[in-house]
Amino acid sequence: MKLATLTSGAPVRLDDDGAELLPGRLVDHLCREPHPPSGRRIPLDEVRLGPPIARPGKIVCVGLNYRDHAAETGAPLPEKPLLFNKLPTCVIGPGEQIPMPDYEGARLDHEAELAVIIGRPAHGVEEDEALEHVGGFACFNDVSERTAQKGDGQWLRGKSLPGFAPFGPHVVTPDEVGDPQSLAIRCLVNGQPRQESSTSEMVFSVAFLVSYISRFFPLEPGDVIATGTPSGVGLGSGVYLRRGDEVAVEIEKVGRLTNVVV
Repeated sequence: MKLATLTSGAPVRLDDDGAELLPGRLVDHLCREPHPPSGRRIPLDEVRLGPPIARPGKIVCVGLNYRDHAAETGAPLPEKPLLFNKLPTCVIGPGEQIPMPDYEGARLDHEAELAVIIGRPAHGVEEDEALEHVGGFACFNDVSERTAQKGDGQWLRGKSLPGFAPFGPHVVTPDEVGDPQSLAIRCLVNGQPRQESSTSEMVFSVAFLVSYISRFFPLEPGDVIATGTPSGVGLGSGVYLRRGDEVAVEIEKVGRLTNVVV
């Protein structure tokens, strides 16, 4: 099942012909039996999507969680998840614009990531039960400004400027995704692949991350875990984003998220 949120804020269930309006919010439909058809439909050509969750309560990100990405940066594999956060105010939806920072020396970078959306409260859950708390998966771009990230000594400013969390275009429920550790993931800039990998390259699995994070922070429905990025980022290649670039994140069984740098 594909769930999304219209630009109006209304949640919908997507299919090949359009969208069926649902009551409440998108988070009300995660980790629950499918809602009975409402009969209220929007034709496909009239569907306009915003981010699935416009203001997540938490965006918990994981650094160096792909073996190939750690190798390209010359960093050792972490012994435990390296956690940081992005501010909810930097979330944007499919088709929205990523603003280039207007200060000198900005180095804007893309980071294709699998987003995990919590559907059921999780606090101190065991790894073998963790996936029961996942409501769905989505594409996520952990946009980063490397000059601020490297210069501040911590990552908040370099990760949280406006537009630095493209998210969507929809949430796919776990029954359609299957094993989250066997998904192809890539990032394309102007149609050219920059990142190509698989979630099998993750150092820490989705189940481990949900369990580990829930030991320290109560996870609530609608919270987002951005599970890390594979190799091919600008920090490794020296090729950064420029104004006018179209950036697409593609994840097998999950979808395609596209945004343009302005």
